[in-house]
Parts: sequence; C-alpha cells; structure tokens
Amino acid sequence: MDNATRLDSVEGLGQFLRAGRERLSPAAAGLPAAGRRRVPGLRRNEVAALAGVSPSYYSRLEQGRELSPSPRVLEAIARVLQLGDEDKRELFRLAQPAARRTKAPVRVERVRPHLRQLIESWTGTPAFIFGHAQDLLATNALADALYRDFAQHDNVLRMLFLDPAAKTFYRSPERARHRAVADLQQTAASTPEDPRILELVGELSVRSGEFRALWAREYTRLPPYEIKQVHHSLVGDLELRHEALNIRSAPGQQLVILQAEPGSPSADGLALLGSVSVPDVPHQQNPAHGT
Repeated sequence: MDNATRLDSVEGLGQFLRAGRERLSPAAAGLPAAGRRRVPGLRRNEVAALAGVSPSYYSRLEQGRELSPSPRVLEAIARVLQLGDEDKRELFRLAQPAARRTKAPVRVERVRPHLRQLIESWTGTPAFIFGHAQDLLATNALADALYRDFAQHDNVLRMLFLDPAAKTFYRSPERARHRAVADLQQTAASTPEDPRILELVGELSVRSGEFRALWAREYTRLPPYEIKQVHHSLVGDLELRHEALNIRSAPGQQLVILQAEPGSPSADGLALLGSVSVPDVPHQQNPAHGT
C-alpha cells in the first residue's frame, strides 16, 4: 500500500469511528444519562472505557496516530459501537491491521518459590505479590487476615470497585481507587494489546460507573503511596505504611508490604489480628495467571 492510500485509509478510519460513536446514545451503550451534552452520542473516553483501552490510545486511533490496531482491539470497538456485519468488515478494511500480527499471548505469571517463602516467613507484617494487571499472585497469612472482610482476594481493582467491603475497609477509598487506576493506566499504555488488561478493563467498565469515570481521566503521573488508613471488623482502625517494590526478576510483579509503627496501637492491632484464628479465604485464580 502506498503512502497516499495509507493516509486515505487512516483518515477514513477516524471518520468512521467518529460517526459510529456519534450515532450511539449513552443509553443504548448501557451508560447512565449525564445531563446535557454539547455533541451527540458517546464521548471518546466512554468508547475507550467500554472497549478496554486507554483514552489516549483510542484518541490516537481517531486522529490517525495509531496505525496498526490489532484485531482484538477492533473486535472490542465493534462490540461497543454495536456494528453490524457489514460495518464491522468496513472497520477492519479501513484499519488494515497487519496480516502478520497475531493475538497477543496471555502472560503466565508465577511467583518464584523463594519469594513465596519470604513473605510467608513475615508473620508480623502483611505482604502480598501482585502481577502486571494487579492480580494477587501470593499473600501471607497476615495479609489474608487483614483482608478477610472481602469476598474474594483475586485482584486489587476488582476488590476496590466491585466489593462492598471496600467502602468500610478503606478510610479513603477514593484515594485508593485513583492510585490503582493510575497504576493500571501506566501499564496499559506500555502494553495496549495485553489480553488480561483488556479483559479486566472491559469487565470493570461494564460493572462500575466509577471505574469508567476514573479510567477516562489522563493520569500524567502516579499518585504517591501514603499511610494506608483502614478499618478492620475485628481489630478496628489501623494505620499502615504502604511500600510497593518492583521485582526485577519478574518484570511487572510488585511486592507490597504494609508496616505499622513499632509500639503503636496499629502494631498492637496487627499482633492481635495475627493471634486470631481466621478461616482460609479462597483465592479466585485464572489459570492463565496462576502460580
């Protein structure tokens, strides 16, 4: 394909996408009404959220700055725009995804045995390891006890946005959600075709209006980690310093440590929590991200 033909295709794709979102009402897309709008149809950030891609990535598609969208991304956009078979074929024709591109492989994430043994040896400090999409891959006993009020320990974002326990557990749930979304956006920007991130963002966008709104924002930098203030149903209020360390031997994985000030009421609370016998909490694992 020569440069002139490619340019026509790129401009046609942008026009096609704009026309598709302008004809689709928020109600038809399953979004709540948000007052009067200056333009008809869906906004760019709404299409991006529902398709499971970052707002900046979708904007690049409409502006012709993203030249090789994958079939996976095009399928997601066709679903959001509710395209019929003929329009879907036209979308793929305009996008002209490179024939050599194949579906991105699912990343299998495993925790190294010595790291699992390390966090399990920390009986007085809650610690866990999560993957590139914030799936919990390993936790120690005190972390399980700390998060026992949550129905599942499977993914940080799912716990924050979908589990009612987050509203009472976190003293500032909004701050925790902003941090988690900003972290995921940063990962998604470097791996826009990642199947796990597309799946997670798609699920949260459908099930949580708050997630859709936060995902539509552009975070230029990550909010800093701070003292985590939580309320546990058994031991009351706790103030825990949150540290997240990148694991160099497993890119994308982070080791999270929650520490109480020695001699503080929070340290006493953690000690009490560690002495309380709690039932095992099942970990919902996707085999693709299993340990």
